[in-house]
This record gives sequence, structure tokens and C-alpha cells, in this order.
Amino acid sequence: MFNEQGKVKQVSMINYPDDNYEELKMKAQKCERCHLRAKCRQVVMGEGNTRRKIMFIGEGPGGDEDRQGRPFVGRAGQLLNKIFSAVNIKRENIYISNIVKCRPPDNRVPTWDEMDACAPILAAEIKIIEPKVIVPLGSTALKYLVDDNLAITRARGQWYNKGKLYFLPTFHPAYLLRNSNMKKYAWRDFKLIKKAIKRIDALKSSEKDL
Repeated sequence: MFNEQGKVKQVSMINYPDDNYEELKMKAQKCERCHLRAKCRQVVMGEGNTRRKIMFIGEGPGGDEDRQGRPFVGRAGQLLNKIFSAVNIKRENIYISNIVKCRPPDNRVPTWDEMDACAPILAAEIKIIEPKVIVPLGSTALKYLVDDNLAITRARGQWYNKGKLYFLPTFHPAYLLRNSNMKKYAWRDFKLIKKAIKRIDALKSSEKDL
């Protein structure tokens, strides 16, 4: 999705409001750009703090998210909340979203075309939030956002830089539910993420003092 300069690659001529979050949300909720919309209940936008400069991005909503209209509220989301709590990250202080906003049938992995169709919405979210750090959650997010050749098992916990953007991929919480032995690695990743949040907050404080 990003080139080496940290700019979003243009995959569509469709534009979404990128200077007003509420306008973006209203337009995105009317999206019918791909066939996923016809098979789900609703468009699931991201949520959280749009001023904190850090984003967590997964691949797409599941059944619970589709019913409630919020990202990461099912079993995987509950585990993610526990991880946040364990490292003293308040969910309301970060922004969390997905690449595709409509649930793929049977919770399958979204196709590249489906992600491209939804990319303008995510691009607008990113433009509004202007994150310094993006945390790709899982293999699909890693490949789409950073590099299609990367494997999450090797890339997790490593910093990747594109322009002024920094990426720190980690496992998707749904993967951790199926592979509990990998939680120790996610724990290490989230401690790094917590340090990054502290650094971002320190930079914001210093900018205010100037």
C-alpha cells in the first residue's frame, strides 16, 4: 500500500474525505464498491483516538464485528484488550481499524482486489490521523501495508521504515488464540509498542513547548 517514501500508492480514482473524520465515516458507511458489502450487515469503520499518532490495522471484521459495527470486539478483540491492559495501553488512546471494512464470507482472508477496493478509505483514515507508528496485526496486514514478500513469523517485532512512517508488525490476536505458545513473542512486541507510544507522547509534549 505504501511506497518506500511512505506515500500511499494510488490503486483507485475514488477519493474519500481526508480532512474530516465524521465526513469520512458517513461516506464510508455508504460504500458499495465491492461485492463484500452485499454479503455483510454493515461497514465497520475504525475507532479510537484520532490524535494519538499510532494505528493498529488488522485485515477485516469478523462476525461479532459485523453484528456490532465495531472493530475487534469478538474473541480476538477481547484477547487484544487483555494484551493492551497487560502493557498499560488504553484502547481509547489508540486508533484501531482494518484494511477491509466489510466482513469477508466465513471470515476468509480478503483478496488483494477487495483490499484495493477498500484502500481509499484506509488511506483517508491514515491521512487524518497522520500516524508516526502503524502496527500491522497479522500476515495479511503486514503483506498489504509493508511488503508482500515478508512473513509475519520473521517480521514480527522488527521495525520497518517507509519515509516518515514506522511499522512494527505483530501477530493477529486470532492467530494467538489458535497458537497460545506464540503469546510470549507478542508480549515482547507489545512492550516495544508501549515504548513507541511513550516516545510519541514525549515528542508531542516537546512540540507543544516550542
